Amino acid sequence: MGFELRFSDKEITAWGGMSIMKRMLDHLGFESALKEAGLPQPGSNRGYRPEQLITQFLLSVWCGANRFEHGEVTRHDPVLKRLFGFKRMANFKAVMRLFNKFTQASNEAVMDSLYRWLFGQLSINGLTLDLDSTVMTRYGAQEGAARGYNPAKRGRASHHPLMAFVADTRMIANCWLRPGNSSSANNVQAFLANTLHRLGGKHVSLLRADSGFSDSAFLDHLDQQPFHYIIALRQNQPLQRALVDVSGWWALLDEHGKPVEGIELTRFTYQAPAWEKPRWVVGIRQHIERRISPKGKSLSLFADDPVVGKYRFSALTTDLNLSAEIIWRIYRGRADCENRIKELKYDFAADSFNMKNFWATEATLNTVMLGFNLMSLLRQVLLKTQTGKHVSSEVQHTLKTLRYKLFAKAAYITTESRKSILNLAMAMQHRTWMQGLWDAANSFDLPAKFSPIHSLDSG
Repeated sequence: MGFELRFSDKEITAWGGMSIMKRMLDHLGFESALKEAGLPQPGSNRGYRPEQLITQFLLSVWCGANRFEHGEVTRHDPVLKRLFGFKRMANFKAVMRLFNKFTQASNEAVMDSLYRWLFGQLSINGLTLDLDSTVMTRYGAQEGAARGYNPAKRGRASHHPLMAFVADTRMIANCWLRPGNSSSANNVQAFLANTLHRLGGKHVSLLRADSGFSDSAFLDHLDQQPFHYIIALRQNQPLQRALVDVSGWWALLDEHGKPVEGIELTRFTYQAPAWEKPRWVVGIRQHIERRISPKGKSLSLFADDPVVGKYRFSALTTDLNLSAEIIWRIYRGRADCENRIKELKYDFAADSFNMKNFWATEATLNTVMLGFNLMSLLRQVLLKTQTGKHVSSEVQHTLKTLRYKLFAKAAYITTESRKSILNLAMAMQHRTWMQGLWDAANSFDLPAKFSPIHSLDSG
């Protein structure tokens, strides 16, 4: 059966579901937040408003762009232009020019304002804050790109951003771009102070971090803070000896009170040579032969020992006066921030939008983080108000999944009695679900009622 080719002048979009995000942004007052953030202004009266350029950039990221040039796809979408109220869409070079206007001072001021605005929407306290860093490989001559720790591309220049995550809301609390040769704990005290500022006075109950942040100076700093901490420790020689000498190892019990095969814990006081005082340490050892994927590291000092060599060890230090089992289970939740980093790279292309200017790259990166947080808010607040086959209240779909389940809906705009109507092409059985999202996107209650993953007394 043959077909003829014909063309239509009707303005149609492949991203009709993005109307849900637009209604949510309007309900949050996103445009006003951008206006009050102090974005760099155009140098000409004919220039595009910076609020439009930021929104247009986020729109392209949500629709799948992983290069600035990919923004041209959404730029030539007439329905999205009308939906977001733009008189004309800017090309990607205008977006790049905006980011190139950012300086260190404007970066700090703008992002402080936007982070505080977003977290000000949420009525949640007793937060769990996770610190982590990641490697973003660079292939050009970007400022700050340097050779450092890069396990995926050894010897390749990179940036080494420092990041803070709010585990309770699955959001990003802060991000600083750093040269690739920076250590994980480099300038972490100032970063923590800035993170608490960007949280807008939200109470933090617990901070978790991996062994890259176990410097004695940072631990001393945490002892002065009004929240608890659990930090993984580096496996240096004194700690290795302490783990071997300590007694009282006992098998971890599952929720039914039965021993977990191959995992043993202990709790003891330990003072590293660089520490001014002893601290609680939880030791974990996992049997190599009894665990499918044992965590931790083999103790290099005792590699030939027939007993010790059968285990992989890890250690946590904390100021919490809780059992070793509880400390271990609480710390395990930190692994979720690794999933957030993967999603940022693979779904939001956070490591692809880099520019030659260092502060332009940081401004771009933080704008992507803002887009991630807004999408997280949509998933956890708006989508949880609706039930159905497409979006579950329990499953946290990635952006890539949401593009196909929610955003990629063919649509066109008509006018009736001077009122614009968005017409979505959807199967009959899915229309009630979409109508519910449409109604909820402009009426859900804020502050959003998140439930902390646990409650800790900060006293």
